[in-house]
Amino acid sequence: MRRPLFALPSWLPVDGYILALVGTVGLAALLPARGPAATVADGASTAAVALLFFLYGARLSTREAMAGLRHWRLHLTVLACTFAVFPVLGLAARVLVPHVLPPTLYTGLLFLCLVPSTVQSSIAFTSLARGNVAAAICAGSFSSLVGIVVTPLLAGLVLHGDGGGGFSAGSLLPIVCQLLLPFVAGQLLRRWIGPFLTRHKKALGYVDRGSILLVVYTAFSAGMVQGIWHQVSPLRLLCLLGVEAVLLALMLTGTSYGAEKLGFSREDRIAITFAGSKKSLAAGLPMASVLFGAQAGLAVLPLMLFHQMQLMVCAVLAKQFAARAERDRDTDTAADARPASDRDAAPRAERTAVGGSPR
Repeated sequence: MRRPLFALPSWLPVDGYILALVGTVGLAALLPARGPAATVADGASTAAVALLFFLYGARLSTREAMAGLRHWRLHLTVLACTFAVFPVLGLAARVLVPHVLPPTLYTGLLFLCLVPSTVQSSIAFTSLARGNVAAAICAGSFSSLVGIVVTPLLAGLVLHGDGGGGFSAGSLLPIVCQLLLPFVAGQLLRRWIGPFLTRHKKALGYVDRGSILLVVYTAFSAGMVQGIWHQVSPLRLLCLLGVEAVLLALMLTGTSYGAEKLGFSREDRIAITFAGSKKSLAAGLPMASVLFGAQAGLAVLPLMLFHQMQLMVCAVLAKQFAARAERDRDTDTAADARPASDRDAAPRAERTAVGGSPR
């Protein structure tokens, strides 16, 4: 089994890529890009974002996506959780400003609620929990595809005039140029470059994550030069972690019980729980760099913290779901293996216990 990029030992409950991101933030704090170096880094970051979404478009199989539409109820449920329930909770958190969260961190929290769901980790946790993996693949892909359009539109609606780092309707043009057009180009060229991408999947994985690290370095460098980190105290960061823990708990509980009330099977409920309660760091970071510009450093901090939190919590939940599925399977297997006479003995004993005699 291929070892993931930036992997750490299984006993260490921290995502290796998160450590790489933290190291990038530390590098930006010690050696921020200034002057001509900042101009070069900004241009490279812009190109990296366009490349990321070109690769996203080239990898997404249109045929598989259309085939997944057959399970439309599940996908609509995940999309509603991602782009309706999450934003509503984010807007409700406005009451925490300024006593619990400063406006800058609240803007990042609200942006976190707008980004699409993750793909890779949703699939991994659904598989570990014995859920519907095919549904998780399609749900994550649909969420990423819809998010390219919906996330900027929602950001324009809820962040404009609310400390959104200068975000305005004019920011939609860079979104179209840097995100949507490269994605469409990737889809159009997929027929010719798809086999090449498949053959070099491992190398392109490094390109993906390296591009995101460059985006993070550029954003946090700009923040260091402008001194935005003096606006946040360690106490406020602890408050942010507490708020995000509550947010994750609400979404995990809501997706699990909501899917059950809607009549989904156990396997589908697992897919909905993991796909509908999580947020994509890979999609959110590039979008933030386009939407917020120099203010992206603080804007993506809540997303980075939430991403690590959801990985740790969902890893525990997935193991619990898997253990429960294993127990249920063993119980059903043991019941099916009992002789017919033994399975009939229980009803006869029950009738005898209430005063009747078996006939």
